[in-house]
Amino acid sequence: MPSIGPISCVTVAAPDLQHMIDSYHLYLGYELVDHGRVSSAQAAIWNLPGLVGRRYALMLPGGEGHTFFRFIESKPAVDYVPFQHMGWNAAELMVQDTDGIAARLVDSPFKIIGPPADLSFSDKIRAMQALGPAGESIYLTSFKEKLPDFDTPDPKHYVDRVFIVILGGPSCAALNDFYHQHFNTAKAPVVPAVITVLSNAQGLPSDSKHDLAAIALQGQSFIEADHMPPNTRPRIAREGELPPAISMVSFAVKELPSTVEWLAPPRALPVAPYHGRKAGVCVGPGGEWIELIEGGA
Repeated sequence: MPSIGPISCVTVAAPDLQHMIDSYHLYLGYELVDHGRVSSAQAAIWNLPGLVGRRYALMLPGGEGHTFFRFIESKPAVDYVPFQHMGWNAAELMVQDTDGIAARLVDSPFKIIGPPADLSFSDKIRAMQALGPAGESIYLTSFKEKLPDFDTPDPKHYVDRVFIVILGGPSCAALNDFYHQHFNTAKAPVVPAVITVLSNAQGLPSDSKHDLAAIALQGQSFIEADHMPPNTRPRIAREGELPPAISMVSFAVKELPSTVEWLAPPRALPVAPYHGRKAGVCVGPGGEWIELIEGGA
């Protein structure tokens, strides 16, 4: 049984905080549920003292649930290009109607980079891809029917919560090994799949196949581990800033592991998404920032 999950929060480095709030509210139906300024204690667990005082906002689908988007004011990294870097490449949201949301996003701050299509390995899943205002990639996915081997949430809202985070790494094996070793996840089978947005960003034929593995977590959540092409660059943050686009993903854990190396000593924080629980950040094999919040899974 995995000791990690569900996904608690997806953090995006936001050059324009209000634009993020407005975009996610007007086009995705997310509601602002909390906002404030980064405290010294919160900046400390990220080892980024320069973020103290920066504004942040937390949003939920329809204002409900426990899987937040968190936007934090951050200066953009000038060389970041979506899907050309290791780390957290996208957040996948469950939606009721993929084609319907595609129509809603026309002439919006969300740039469609992959129109609605059935997945190459299952015609029961339909997805599209878009880039948000901060260069963050979101997948908007609907299921035509429940799949017995894929425990997924039912979308209560037109655009619902993040249920998969897409992670680019050096190999599926390296990512499978890391999460199995530290969080007891089952090693997921590797499946070759067409990932058009990745191929397009990397200058490869759009029908190229890439190895991926869907690592199952607690709470109807998954990490999609993508084997990135050879020319993929590390994700370099601007000095003193969060990593660009999707900066980190927060997960609930039963207890903080003793086997990982922390950016800074974990500590309890009163604000959402922590609610008084202890949290810390470690770094995975793709350079991804993993924020762990004790007292879940």
